[in-house]
Amino acid sequence: MAGHSKWSKVKRFKGALDAKRGKVFSRFSKEIMVAARSGGGDLSSNPRLRTAVLAAKAQNMPSDTIERAIKKGTGEIAGGALEELVYEGYGPGGLAIVVEAATDNKKRTAADLRSTFSKNHGNLAATGAVSYLFSRKGQIAVAKSRVEEDKLLELALEAGAEDLTTDEDVYLVTTPHDRLYQVGEAIRQAGIEADTQRLTFVPNSLIAVTDEELASQVLRLCDALEENDDVQNVHSNFDIPDGILTKLAS
Repeated sequence: MAGHSKWSKVKRFKGALDAKRGKVFSRFSKEIMVAARSGGGDLSSNPRLRTAVLAAKAQNMPSDTIERAIKKGTGEIAGGALEELVYEGYGPGGLAIVVEAATDNKKRTAADLRSTFSKNHGNLAATGAVSYLFSRKGQIAVAKSRVEEDKLLELALEAGAEDLTTDEDVYLVTTPHDRLYQVGEAIRQAGIEADTQRLTFVPNSLIAVTDEELASQVLRLCDALEENDDVQNVHSNFDIPDGILTKLAS
């Protein structure tokens, strides 16, 4: 299950994946702004921006909202001064948690996250406290209905991918962090549409959580972190059995 995001699976069980459209659009807008700020507003020469825009369009984000986010990022209009930050912490039971944020006020964000951790049986930690337990990887999800596994595997490996695994109805292509956009572009040019394409933190190993109360606590913490407007992604190294997930979701 290399490259798999356990938290994404949890959200599918909970019926919460992309459920709040306003929050989803806010995250896309921030990713577009950061991408435009770092690499310019030309989609043809900025693969990160192109990826962000394609993902936003796939979720029916209005074109004028996308254009406004690009202009904020390039400085054509005010409001795009965002900073990308990574926060680390411990969840219930000492589980490792990495939080990616995009913020215009890092003091506010740090204070809010510290409060969220402490209210949910965890604590915000110093830089480097848990990040060594994760590897920075690229991850591309492609619906199984769009391509045969052998074809996608051959294409991805030739472009520099590390692995291809399956997860329910999608294939997950894992890449080195610096090959994500190259592999994604090769897949796109082959006429295959990806569901998602992003950099992520992949746990080097997973910790089984078989206690229902502990599982409930860590899920509440991850939910609370994702509610923060500055948070883009939450990653952890927990492995909750499907039976417990189903029971908690109900």
